[in-house]
Amino acid sequence: MQLRLILYYLLAVNLVTFFLYGLDKYKARHGRWRIPEATLLLLAFLGGSPAALLAMYLFRHKTRHNKFRYGVPLILFLHFAIFTLILFF
Repeated sequence: MQLRLILYYLLAVNLVTFFLYGLDKYKARHGRWRIPEATLLLLAFLGGSPAALLAMYLFRHKTRHNKFRYGVPLILFLHFAIFTLILFF
């Protein structure tokens, strides 16, 4: 039961993250109000790092910003390491 809730959470946070990265790209192209970078990074930190990385390269968005270029993959790596430690130890 708990694992199922975690999986639902991760699915939801990744869907929201992917959508917001795409929305921010759309808004950037159209000169509209933007989603704060801190919000996008927070979503990656809260479990949306796979979707953030996918959206960055799919939408070609935030790939020139070092805090995204290096930060999001680092967050993904840390999530993977924590998951591996929990799973195997």
